[in-house]
Amino acid sequence: MLQLSSRLINKDVLSLRTGSPIATVIAPIFNPNNLKIEGFYCQDRFDKTELVLLYQDIRDMMPRGYVVDDHDVLVDPAELVRLKDVLELNYDLIGKPIETISKQKVGKVSDYATEMETMYVQKIYASQSILKSFTGGSLSIDRSQINEITPNRIIINELIKSAPVGAAAPIA
Repeated sequence: MLQLSSRLINKDVLSLRTGSPIATVIAPIFNPNNLKIEGFYCQDRFDKTELVLLYQDIRDMMPRGYVVDDHDVLVDPAELVRLKDVLELNYDLIGKPIETISKQKVGKVSDYATEMETMYVQKIYASQSILKSFTGGSLSIDRSQINEITPNRIIINELIKSAPVGAAAPIA
C-alpha cells in the first residue's frame, strides 16, 4: 500500500511491552542510491534526544503510529556503522529540483509515495512553476522513470508530450 510523505512523519512510536508511546517520528532517512527509507529520526519521549528507528525494527504500522517491541530498538545514530554514509548524506527528497536528461526543468519534488511493505519510494510528485501548473497541472513520476539521483537534483527520462484534448490524431 502506498502512503504519502505526510502520513509517515509526526507519528508516535508505540512500545508493545509498555503499550504507550516512546518516541515521535520526525523525519525519514533516505538512501539516495536506491530511494529506500532505511529508517526514521525520532525524538525520544523521555530525554528528548534524537534517536533512529530502523525500518526492520517496525513490527506493525497503525494509523496512530509505528509499533515496535520496546524502547531498546531506538538507536543512537553514532552506533549505526553500516548506515554511517547514508546518515552523513542527510538526503531529503522534498524540494529537490527535477529535470530531464536533456536538462529541461520539470519542477521540484513536492511529495512522494512510499510502498509500506518495502519502504521504497514508488512515486514522486513534482510541483511546477505557476505558468506550467496552469497549462499542465502537477506531475507524477514513477520510480521507473528516474534515470539518476544526484545530491542536488533528480534526473528523469524525457517527458512524452501529449496532444491537447480535442486535437485530431494524425492520420497514418
